[in-house]
Amino acid sequence: MPSTNEAVDAIVRHIGFDHPRARAVARSLTEDGAIPSGAPGRSPELDVDHVLDLILGCVVDAPLRAIADTVEQYRALVPGGANLAGAPENVTRTAGDALAIFADIALHGDANVLRSDQIEIVSGWPEIAVKDGVTGKCARHVAPGALASHWQSSGHRKSTAINGAALVDCLRELFGEAK
Repeated sequence: MPSTNEAVDAIVRHIGFDHPRARAVARSLTEDGAIPSGAPGRSPELDVDHVLDLILGCVVDAPLRAIADTVEQYRALVPGGANLAGAPENVTRTAGDALAIFADIALHGDANVLRSDQIEIVSGWPEIAVKDGVTGKCARHVAPGALASHWQSSGHRKSTAINGAALVDCLRELFGEAK
């Protein structure tokens, strides 16, 4: 399992985030208990969910004091804003579940099917869109009750798109079979 520093370095190298911002986000998430802090003389060990939280934290447009809460809010977004009460268990429940499935395929499945995909995180309002690079379909995750196909604010739409290949390479570097 990678340390926080290794995760930050891989995220900066593969995805292209600003290194000082990524370190500040990691520190903020650690201070809020969202990612482990390690022990005296021992580096923290992150799992895939922690790295995904770190990536989301780097993307969202929130002050450092609110990063952990904002990441939690984005992970809780639901497909199309639907109420999933009573839905079958095999339905992807949240954006966090969709990202975990993406990471699992990247690490244990045929990662080539994900390389043309794109994950777009909107920071103007809470939204995560997973775009399939082959079919062109887009799964939008928004707050429960929100209309995923409608503009969610009166202002500009600001978003960051993460290339599927970059995310696959980052996760494989950190959690690949050699680790």
